[in-house]
Amino acid sequence: MAPPPLLSLRDVRLTFGGKPLFEGVTAWIGRGDKTCLVGRNGSGKSTLLKVLAGEILPDSGERFVQPGTRIAVLPQDPVIGAATVAAYVAEGLAADEHDQMFRVETVLDALKIGGDRESATLSGGEARRAALARALVAEPDVLLLDEPTNHLDLPTILWLEQWLAAYGGAMVVISHDRRFLETVSKQTLWLERGVVRRAEVGFARFTDWQEEVLAAEEASLARMDNRLRQELHWMARGVTARRKRNMGRLRAVHALRAERGERKSAFLAAGRQAQLAAESGEVSGRLVIEAEGLCKRFGERVICENFSTRILRGDRVGLIGPNGAGKSTLLKMLIGALPPDQGTVRLGTNLEIAAFDQHRTILDPERSVWDTLTDGRGDEVWVRGQPRHVVGYMKDFLFTEAQARTPVRALSGGERNRLLLAKLLAKPSNLLILDEPTNDLDIDTLDLLEEVLAEYDGTLLLVSHDRDFLDRLVTSVIAVEGQGDVTEYDGGFTDYLRQRPARPETAAKAAAKPASAPAVAKPAPARTRMSYNETRELDRLPGQIADLEIEIARLESEVSDPGLYARDATRFNAAVARAEVARAELATAEDRWLELEAKREQATAK
Repeated sequence: MAPPPLLSLRDVRLTFGGKPLFEGVTAWIGRGDKTCLVGRNGSGKSTLLKVLAGEILPDSGERFVQPGTRIAVLPQDPVIGAATVAAYVAEGLAADEHDQMFRVETVLDALKIGGDRESATLSGGEARRAALARALVAEPDVLLLDEPTNHLDLPTILWLEQWLAAYGGAMVVISHDRRFLETVSKQTLWLERGVVRRAEVGFARFTDWQEEVLAAEEASLARMDNRLRQELHWMARGVTARRKRNMGRLRAVHALRAERGERKSAFLAAGRQAQLAAESGEVSGRLVIEAEGLCKRFGERVICENFSTRILRGDRVGLIGPNGAGKSTLLKMLIGALPPDQGTVRLGTNLEIAAFDQHRTILDPERSVWDTLTDGRGDEVWVRGQPRHVVGYMKDFLFTEAQARTPVRALSGGERNRLLLAKLLAKPSNLLILDEPTNDLDIDTLDLLEEVLAEYDGTLLLVSHDRDFLDRLVTSVIAVEGQGDVTEYDGGFTDYLRQRPARPETAAKAAAKPASAPAVAKPAPARTRMSYNETRELDRLPGQIADLEIEIARLESEVSDPGLYARDATRFNAAVARAEVARAELATAEDRWLELEAKREQATAK
């Protein structure tokens, strides 16, 4: 017999403004569950988390907490009442644990926030870090986390993943960070149109399970009005289609990265002066940014030492690094908004720059979505020189026709970001600057943004801590490691991790390098030849991947039957166990396919 849950909801109903937000919600959190709570922006995920936490009472239904269960919460908008950060975080300790202040110091150090800081001086992002520290230091039985990775840099996100992997309690997490959810979750709660569905799969397999649920629902509505079916298809499935891990897209990204690497190697090998002369006779605008020997300091703080790069039209460059290392400063130097202490920056001709503003200052809260996109003129939006009807363009960004006259002030934060992106990407531009665009965006908006940027025909400079977003978009990564160590790597974030340990340079060596030292070309890698066995393996892998996907879909459909466990617990447990093994085999097969495909392309390159 399965043990009772630590926390559960039964037949919960909640209304806001006379309209039901949830209806008949039943959900449970078992001991050791690592559950992600997913759903569209505005569907009520944060509200449901507050119901689980006991902060909001439902109109009807029951909330059950196992006696003695300790719950800690990271709210989306924390309010810090204690005088100092350390005092606030220590409130998370139990009454008999206040002799364990070392736990407070450990988590504050990991989250890079000083315990002696006065709470009144904290920014919004720092307040969220303090609230996260308060939740983690409690080491509770159930941990409820609302957007824990917002405003965290990559090293801190990786630390948090390791902490949660070692954490023995149960967890429910809302996050826009797909890679984070794939790493930490083992169960999924999907909130859609007021209904909560549970699957015994983590976010890595959520899309496949979601497609099965929607297909079954669509089939049950086959006799309904055709227009209603089409609307359901667009609303429910339009986004999930974007999430499918398309191998063709991955191959296109790998091809872009290979092309950029070849261009850079050829450029360095040929010598800068000769290549520059050739560039001046080519099509205007091919050169976007050329930086040579950049150095920048603020007192004792070193941003970069002797950094050089060359960005051509169509390149997609990601900037990564710890908070405070100088990513935004380097970005400003590259676009000419901030002069370097030493070195030169040359910008290409006819640049039209569009920049993402996280604070959404260009949005007028009193204007409607329609007027914001059309600037109050007619019913058309000019999208990079082509007219589009405003309603059709709105739907591209996940708005419904009914929202056309909604004032901006009535939109959620995620919806406002969608509107800002729609307005920004309609402008004619050939250089797009996105500084932390993924903060506070929901997964649907991130999927949309990824799709739009994949089709963008200009040059992209992207500052982000979202690893999956970087891996699927950028052709190279500029890593700002701190203390002047800035290095460019071909590929995405995963490629950066693979290449970085092999580099002999350290921050100290970078700082010691003379500013006038010329760029040195790396020796071209030896061409790799594929063996006969590797060729045969590459031919077999697509079939193996397809078979595993079919098997996983069948197993997930089987365990999603709510009555299976009661009828046959042994069969249920066997299906869950085999599904976990099959998912691991699928991930290994997909990684191997990508590895061999990249090797084949390198071997056949001329």
